[in-house]
Amino acid sequence: MTGDKAGLLAAIIARHIGREGPLLPMLHDVQAELGCIDPEAEALIAHALNLSRAEVHGVVSFYHDFSGKVDARPVVQVCRAEACKARGVEKLMPAVEAAAGERVRIDTVYCLGLCSVGPNARVGDALHARLDEAALIELVKQA
Repeated sequence: MTGDKAGLLAAIIARHIGREGPLLPMLHDVQAELGCIDPEAEALIAHALNLSRAEVHGVVSFYHDFSGKVDARPVVQVCRAEACKARGVEKLMPAVEAAAGERVRIDTVYCLGLCSVGPNARVGDALHARLDEAALIELVKQA
């Protein structure tokens, strides 16, 4: 591990160590700063919180916001939960995936909290609702 990475991880851990429930805030900061949560980061966080690496890895692998390796492509998260399925999201996906190609990563998520106005997607922190094929493809093109 490089000194810069170790120092950054130490700073993130120190920033959250006194909080109640520090694991998720730590993981979000590591993901944002490093672009991923690799096994070294998992081990350092686990040690700092007196958890097993398996416990930390379980959280990392459970949540769609975390990844184990860097992927610099822009991401469009598309909700494919039941409410969005009922509103036709599955019919949109072939054209959306074709538009994304290898340039944009399309991630499936299960619920963005806008069930009554689906299909929905998120790009960064921006939520988009009532999407049709053209609107979703436009999101992909702008990502």
